[in-house]
This record gives sequence, structure tokens and C-alpha cells, in this order.
Amino acid sequence: MSRADGMNYAPKGKQKPVCKKGDFVFSVIGLNHGHIYGMCNGLIEAGAELKSVYDTDEERLKRFVDTYKNVKIAKSEDEILNDHRINMIASATITSERGPLGMKVLESGKDYFVDKAPFTTLEQLEIARQKTKYTGKKYMVYYSERLHVESSVFAEELIKDGAIGKVIQVMGLGPHRLNPSSRPDWFFEKEKYGGILCDIGSHQIEQYLTFANVKDATVVRSQIANYNNPQYPELEDFGEAMLIGDNGATNYFRVDWFTPKGLRTWGDGRTIILGTNGYIELRKYIDIGREDTSDHVYLVNNEGEKHIHVAGNVGFPYFGKLILDSLNRTENAMTQEHAFKAAELSLIAQSLAVRINHKIKG
Repeated sequence: MSRADGMNYAPKGKQKPVCKKGDFVFSVIGLNHGHIYGMCNGLIEAGAELKSVYDTDEERLKRFVDTYKNVKIAKSEDEILNDHRINMIASATITSERGPLGMKVLESGKDYFVDKAPFTTLEQLEIARQKTKYTGKKYMVYYSERLHVESSVFAEELIKDGAIGKVIQVMGLGPHRLNPSSRPDWFFEKEKYGGILCDIGSHQIEQYLTFANVKDATVVRSQIANYNNPQYPELEDFGEAMLIGDNGATNYFRVDWFTPKGLRTWGDGRTIILGTNGYIELRKYIDIGREDTSDHVYLVNNEGEKHIHVAGNVGFPYFGKLILDSLNRTENAMTQEHAFKAAELSLIAQSLAVRINHKIKG
């Protein structure tokens, strides 16, 4: 797990299988983003069997096979798509290609588990909505900043237990380290990565929908900029947005590529959840200037102040629920509409974004 590079950040948890060996089999198509390792780790720890992998790049394949020793290298996408033993196909291919690949997966009779962002256009989203209804198959998304972060999992339970009353606002900060030399060319092409609000902004919107129990929302305002990377003219290194939900709860988030070299991890991701009876702050990846550890939860309510360090104590229940949802055709890990709504609002925020063209002076 690389703490310095968010693109290759792949959390590991404890083995907690929810099924017998061989009951749930998955394969991988597309290794273009390092999140695929987190996706595979989560599924394997929950009892899934990784059968095969396909990618066009030999170096990416070598690294993957070195990590997952028993995986078979497939000769083509079709070899995996036509394998009726497989329950699910996972992918972290180029962002703009995730939607089209998903249609092939659903048509093959398998569920699909894809890295965020799951689409780069609203047209891709609408096609996927229709295809899931027609096939009955799942198009699930790896919104890792909630699903693979123990402090976020713990916060959701605190909210359900009424620790801060009714949630009225969620504020998310999602800074990332750019590490341009480690990024592939497609990462800097707007048509292929979709824009900063479509991409890492989708994490923030998904968390807002979850923590504030929002089913739909309106994008009030969104902004994007390239403040400090003129050598990559299609990159957006800064983005922010405001939303208001159907239940009145609001959201503000900021995402950026400005994590300084001096930080010991790839980004000081934080979430502040305001309720009618208190608030929660999540310091997800580090508690700066104090502890070089992740998953710090700060809770303030009518009973007092608490600091709870939850790393290693909560786990990642999403993956086991996802496997059981696939086997039992239930929706306990995440509903299909929730996964699509987070993507939809991210794409709307991106499409409405005002570009800030001012140069920072001084």
C-alpha cells in the first residue's frame, strides 16, 4: 500500500469471508489505475476467488500477477466475458472506457464492479441505467474514500445511532498529490479522465448522499481551475461545488492536486459532518503534526468531546455485502440508484462548472 501516491493506495483489511471458497468468482479487465488493487484486496478478504486478468500492457500485468500469484492471464477480453464460471468483473480501465466496458460485462450476464469515476458523460450513465434494468445485473462503483476508509464506516454508524442528531451539512476536503511522473498520459486528457469534479469529486458527493441520507440534490454552484500546472492545459488541479439535497441538507466540497511534499501521505482527506446535536470530523489518512496514523474520528455532541482512533477496529463490510448482493440479488451494500446518483451529480457539477481563469498573484 503506497501512502505517498494516491493512485496506488490499496488498503488491506482482515480476512472475513462471507462465502465458501469457489462460491464467488471474479476476474479483472483493465489495470490502468492502481485502485484495482484495493478493489481486489477487499473482494478477496471477503471470500472471493480471483480467477483471471486481462490487460494490454505487459508491465501492468507482471505487477498484478506478482501481487496475486494464482491469477491466470487471459488472452482476450472475450475469454473472460464468455467464462460462465465468473460472477463479477472488476475494472480500473481508462475512465472514459469504463462505461462501454460495463455494457459488455452486463450483456455477458455478469455483475460489474468499477473504479470511480464510473462514467465521463451523462449519455454513458443513461445507457447504463437502461442496461441494468434490462439485464438485472449490477453496475457497482468503488467509491473508496467512504467504502475503504474505516473512519468513514464508523461515522456512518455513529450517524445511524443518532450521535449528532439529524445531519444538516457535510463538508468534504479531498486534496491529492499529483505525482505527475507516475501518471499515464490519459490522466491529463480531459476527454479521457472526465474532469476533477467528475473524477475525485464523485467521492465527495457519494459521501454526502450517504451521511446526509440524501436521495437527490441540486448543484447550486461549481468551479474548476488550473492554477499551477500550465504544462498540462487539460488538467484541472482545483475544483469545488455546493449542493442542496431533497431533504434540505447541504454540501460543500473541495478537491485539488496540491498536497505538498512534506505531508507523510498522499492527501489530508477530511470530512466534517454537522448535525442538529453535534458534529463529527474525520481525519482519514493522517492526523497532521501529531500521529502518522489513519482513521481518527472526532465527535462532539451534548455528552462531550471524544477522539476515537478506529484504524484496524472497524473493517470494510462493503465488500462482503457486495458479494452477498451478487449471489442473492439483494441491495444491502449499495443500491444501484445510489451508485448512479452519485455519478450523475458529479457529472452535472462538472458540466455546470465555471472555469476560474484568474492567475494567483503574489
